[in-house]
Amino acid sequence: MKRFLLVGIILAVLAASGVGCETLEQETGTLELYLSDAPIDANNVTGVYITIAEIQYHRDGQWLICEEFDGPKTYNLLELSGGNSTLLGELILPAGHYTQIRFMLDIPEVGVGSPPANPGCYIEFTGNSTEPLFVPSGGETGYKAIGQFTVPINGTVKVTADFDVRKAVVEASSLYILKPTIRLIVNNQAGSIRGEITNNSGYTDITVFAYEDGTWAAAEADDPVGEESRFPNAITSGKMCHEGDYVLALLAAGTYDLVVTGYNGADFGEILGFISDVVVVSVPPPTIVDIDTDDLEDSL
Repeated sequence: MKRFLLVGIILAVLAASGVGCETLEQETGTLELYLSDAPIDANNVTGVYITIAEIQYHRDGQWLICEEFDGPKTYNLLELSGGNSTLLGELILPAGHYTQIRFMLDIPEVGVGSPPANPGCYIEFTGNSTEPLFVPSGGETGYKAIGQFTVPINGTVKVTADFDVRKAVVEASSLYILKPTIRLIVNNQAGSIRGEITNNSGYTDITVFAYEDGTWAAAEADDPVGEESRFPNAITSGKMCHEGDYVLALLAAGTYDLVVTGYNGADFGEILGFISDVVVVSVPPPTIVDIDTDDLEDSL
């Protein structure tokens, strides 16, 4: 009798713990993932195309595939600047907190094999000429996007991957290298800065760079060395359009300093001045900052 009682207790414990039974399904939610971009400096570039073969998420120390993304798909990043974006997919993930995802691209490594006849990632110039993009030697085809977001149980979080092509594409030894810095921003937690530019500078193009408050250093404007970019620590940038306005999109709530610069096409001219302590909130409306290039601070 005692033996049967003991067996009954063990079975009850196993049943309560789920051992020996079908494991309960993991609670999930939806990541609605978008892709956006900051503008590039070069005006002879008409397209920067990337082909995403796969999207992965990081969970419990490993990278797992987002099955709902139907790749490969090709995107022109230059069509996604100025606050524009495109939906990559509605991805079903385990509910919980995330700090990174990864984009697996169709892109060759520098020095490995011959350049592809039909590259998945390439840059297009005026006149429709193209050049393939490469991952740096010893690099990986997976590019991490960093930022924090939470997937709610049976709910949806909308997140944008901001792919800053201005920093991402560099020329080295007559090859074009893709070294992206990708931010993840929760859409309903992002604010923006926008306004009109009165350009009295004599430069054909005005670009505005946003820095987190207190992070600007004069060396940011130095000529790039190696595979670096000018203004490397800018959070994002916005270029004056033909109508004279600009937008700095997908900014976390906080205080920013603006660096206003003059360009002639792709050629950097000078820093025209600064605007300090611009406060951004994470709900509409955007922060409006109109810029007159004759009326700027001399320093931060």
